[in-house]
Amino acid sequence: MDFILLNAPVPLSLDAPAPLDLDTPVLENIDEIKENLNPSFIETFLKGLPEFFFNLGLRVLIAGAAFYLGTRLISFITTVVNKSLDRAGLEKGVITFVDSLLRILLYCLLLLLLASAFGVEATSILAVFGSATLAIGLALQGSLSNIAGGFIILLMKPFKVGDYIREDSHGNEGSVTEITIFYTRLTTIDNKEVMIPNGSLANTSIVNVTWLPQRRIDFSVGISYEADLIKAKEVLKTLAEEIPGYLDKEEPVVFVRSLDDSAVTLGCRFYVETENYWKALWTFNERVKLAFDEKGIEITYNKLDVILKDNSTAGTDL
Repeated sequence: MDFILLNAPVPLSLDAPAPLDLDTPVLENIDEIKENLNPSFIETFLKGLPEFFFNLGLRVLIAGAAFYLGTRLISFITTVVNKSLDRAGLEKGVITFVDSLLRILLYCLLLLLLASAFGVEATSILAVFGSATLAIGLALQGSLSNIAGGFIILLMKPFKVGDYIREDSHGNEGSVTEITIFYTRLTTIDNKEVMIPNGSLANTSIVNVTWLPQRRIDFSVGISYEADLIKAKEVLKTLAEEIPGYLDKEEPVVFVRSLDDSAVTLGCRFYVETENYWKALWTFNERVKLAFDEKGIEITYNKLDVILKDNSTAGTDL
């Protein structure tokens, strides 16, 4: 293969290296470069290294201090905003949602300022940030739907922090402890934490158990056909009125729910305070059993009575 060398005018300098000869071996060219290399360039480079690392270290130190002060300032701002929203009477769920959203925006602003301090132009950062936002938005559509779901929950207010809810999509239920920008936290009865995406909660049916201040207990019990029906109804009504948390705005309703094959099923409905619902229900179950035993009212249960029939007949004389 033939090489065509193009000669260009070279400024005359005592320190200029001689042109390389392509026909000579590589090792000889390297040795020639070492001999003709300007030593002043290496000296200038080595002399500038301490200053370069000093400036770099100083910038890193300043950036670290600025980041620390920025985080403290962000904490101060969010604390002031949270107290202001609390004084305004907003719900705790709204406050936690605004807190998480504000923290994300302030940290993005802090990183933008730190990058500008290192010489990165803000327009370049914004362009990169816009492109990254578009790419991340396409890749994380579920997360964006969670953010939108969080806004829907805050606007429609199907529940608030402290409510006991039950969602139908996966059967999760518990007390709402926190509503963040992406997830809603639930604490179950057995003290487990459940994280549910806001997008799922916004697109499913939700039962808010504690929305109203009172709840109705719907009780059923089966008694035998031989038991005194009137006495059983009186016992149920009296026990309902004596339950802790009973609301006397409406009298207890006691009725015959159905006449089954082996029992007369009685129903009893009455209202109690929502926070005392489970305690009232469990207490009522126990008192009904004890009172029926004392009054001699039999509570039916599944049992099998076996009757032996003698089919033998006496012989006759023909």
